[in-house]
Amino acid sequence: MDVYEKCPVLSGERFLLRQVTREDWADLLKVYSDRKAVPIFNSDNCTGDFYITSREDMDRMIAFWLMEYGQRYYVRWSIVDIVSDCAVGTIELFRRTAEDFFTDMGLLRLDLRSDYENREDIRDVLTLLLPRVEEMFGCDRVATKIPPCADIRRETLCGMGFVSVPQEVVGHDGRRYGDYYLCTL
Repeated sequence: MDVYEKCPVLSGERFLLRQVTREDWADLLKVYSDRKAVPIFNSDNCTGDFYITSREDMDRMIAFWLMEYGQRYYVRWSIVDIVSDCAVGTIELFRRTAEDFFTDMGLLRLDLRSDYENREDIRDVLTLLLPRVEEMFGCDRVATKIPPCADIRRETLCGMGFVSVPQEVVGHDGRRYGDYYLCTL
């Protein structure tokens, strides 16, 4: 399966993961302007942080994500709450190629609105994606950042098999980023 030819839609009982679209801007603006949620987001090795407060900036961010997908850098899905038909976050995944410990593994970024940052919702979202990582990206390990302030996320992911690793992600500019957790699929 080539996720860059056709982005798969993944569906469960509570959530649907589908490629982010420009029409998601209003829902995603609520996510990226959520002051409680932003400290948990992973902007390591990105062009800036993810605190966004205007439609124009959200439009630019979505356009950037779509451009990066078109260049086969990563997939960014919108996380849609099936009941409310509202995007409540995004999840990004790509196979990392680098000169560090994290090469040839999936790197996952999960951005959720703060009212969805709970054990059940985190687990429901990740169980849609994790079983498909090897098929979609050809890697059998996934790493994700869990900042020290993200107690619920850390407890949830550790309960799903993620373990803290002392290694740091080395950014394209040589900057080092810590607080990563790894799961073997």
